[in-house]
Amino acid sequence: MAEAWQWLLDHGVVVATYAFLVVDVILRILGLLLVPRNRRPGSALAWLMAIMIFPLIGFPLYLILGKAELPRKRREKQKIVNRLMHVRAQSIPDSELDADAPSWLQSAVRLNRELGAFPLTGNNSADLEIDYKTSIARMAADIRTAQREVHVLFFTMALDDVTEDFFAALTEVSERGVTVRVLYDHWGSLSHGSVYRAMRRRLNAHGIEHYPMMPIKPFSDGAFQRPDLRNHRKLLIVDGQIGWMGSQNMIAAHYNKRSNIRRGLHWQETMARFRGPIVSEMNLLFSTDWYYEASEQLSLETVVTRPSDTSGGYECQLVPSGPGFVFENNLLLLNQLFYSARDRISAVSPYFVPDESMLSALITAARRGVEVELFVSEIGDQFLVFHAQRSYYSALLEAGVKIWLYRAPTILHAKHVTIDDSVTVIGSSNMDIRSFLLDMESSMMIGGTDFMGKMHVVEDVYRSCSRELTLKEWNQRPMPMMILDNLCRLASAVV
Repeated sequence: MAEAWQWLLDHGVVVATYAFLVVDVILRILGLLLVPRNRRPGSALAWLMAIMIFPLIGFPLYLILGKAELPRKRREKQKIVNRLMHVRAQSIPDSELDADAPSWLQSAVRLNRELGAFPLTGNNSADLEIDYKTSIARMAADIRTAQREVHVLFFTMALDDVTEDFFAALTEVSERGVTVRVLYDHWGSLSHGSVYRAMRRRLNAHGIEHYPMMPIKPFSDGAFQRPDLRNHRKLLIVDGQIGWMGSQNMIAAHYNKRSNIRRGLHWQETMARFRGPIVSEMNLLFSTDWYYEASEQLSLETVVTRPSDTSGGYECQLVPSGPGFVFENNLLLLNQLFYSARDRISAVSPYFVPDESMLSALITAARRGVEVELFVSEIGDQFLVFHAQRSYYSALLEAGVKIWLYRAPTILHAKHVTIDDSVTVIGSSNMDIRSFLLDMESSMMIGGTDFMGKMHVVEDVYRSCSRELTLKEWNQRPMPMMILDNLCRLASAVV
């Protein structure tokens, strides 16, 4: 034994070198065998490059972050939910579209129905709110009208000076017997520290049932779970009669971060308030997330209620998406609409990192004469994503896409798309790879020329707060910045 130990000490460097080379080769071969399976070529190439350059780092990262799927127990629950939703969908016909609706819109309805199993509903009303504090005040006012139940789901929730009245409304209705159920993303809220803990203390003190969504418990399912699969939805449903959804989180506009406050950084949002049959569909989506976290199936009779207001004239269809679905529902819907557009596409997205299919759809639309405009922020709050999205500007500008940069120090966090004068899609989904593959999102497709008018007013407001980026200006950017943008684009493909 002593001789073997001495030999190892004498030849340790050589042994370690050969061991390293063997492991290096094995990891590279495993990367070639495992990475390309059922993966986009761009993503596969990015992962393979990471593994080939740094095998000892790249391969473990691939094992942790390389598969965009839910843990086993959640997949089993998703199968149950999908089966129940499709059975329900068979008994509920789609509402009739307006007679002047284009033929391709019916195709989009069928696509959404196939992907998410939610029907097109008619007789809905909807309005928009783009003032940050006003939207929170209006949601709090709606909560105070509750008689039966309030369902709350936000990616980020925190108790601070701005959201105090919202939580006061929740506790008030809870104390008079209204059932309040609250969901919030674990990492999206936990990362905000003291204001997150203050929220939990408030909910606990008043006996309000609440759960963190997608809790970060790496080995709770018997295997390592990918930590960056998140629930990014934003929903508020009151008595199944009033529903809110959009881009806004339940936190102060500067997110209570010292760096944001120091820079004057704050978020601009768009929220939509709904009445009518669509609210029950929103409630049904909430109930699926509640089932994942609370393991409680809310009865269909409780979730789907007869609407008290059916005076609206909008057709609405809810489109859920996320790693629990077979396809990228939000990506397929947007691509379908982009290829169908005849006159105009207006897209607002804070994080614009499209995959090849979406980039091709937008460039193709612009090349065939569709007026395409994209609203993004002049500055970014996420370094990698901000520089990755800038790498797409050249191709878009050269194709004739008009890019509006929302002026600093505001982050334009709204997420909506309008197509011609026919349809709007609004919700929580960004136009980036994360929202397509990794995050649970909710989008609403809305038909009706009156609602399009409301959307155009919002677009006009955002346009007035933006400046147009020209191809000439963009071509004159510094070479180091162009290199950085392209490197970040490559890194962003590693999903």
